[in-house]
Amino acid sequence: MTHRLILASASPARLQSLRNAGLDPEVIVSGVDEDAITHARPDLLAHALAGAKGEAVAARVDGDAVIVACDSVLEFEGRAHGKPGGPDQAIAQWRRIRGGQGVLHTGHFVRVRESGPEVTQCRVASTVVKFADLTDSEIEAYVATGEPLVVAGGFTLDGFGGAFVTGVEGDPHNVIGISLPLLRQMMLDLGVEWQSLWRPGLTVD
Repeated sequence: MTHRLILASASPARLQSLRNAGLDPEVIVSGVDEDAITHARPDLLAHALAGAKGEAVAARVDGDAVIVACDSVLEFEGRAHGKPGGPDQAIAQWRRIRGGQGVLHTGHFVRVRESGPEVTQCRVASTVVKFADLTDSEIEAYVATGEPLVVAGGFTLDGFGGAFVTGVEGDPHNVIGISLPLLRQMMLDLGVEWQSLWRPGLTVD
């Protein structure tokens, strides 16, 4: 059975990760005001954000579908860091985290709507991220690219920021924004086989 798969996220990195894994989701952006959702624990904040995005999109989708929503938060020194508010904040954040390590939490929401009752899971994957000891000029140049301003924690693993991450402990896909192993397990728990989500006729050239 081929499922209608919907990604409730505007993240190009999440979409590309799913496409690289053989999936081809529709994208519906939730429009959720992320700043309106707060929690003292960074991991539970990621959980709440993913849930809010997933519920918002599910309410706008008719018919059978598998809906996936994610949101990521960097925990550093016990505090949550989402997207920096601007260049000055991004520079200040990088000066704090350089040479250190944080934990990237990504909340994952999955709702399966088929014949029968809807079923939903919301779980969090966490990956330790180790940062290089950047110079001030490296930080300023990186922030000037604009990349840190549009991603949780102000860094990427699959872009300009990849050179500034010295290692990860856990699933690297999670740092990009969506944990494929966790997503597969959630799908199985909800009765959806991973391969049923692959694009029809998928082969490797």
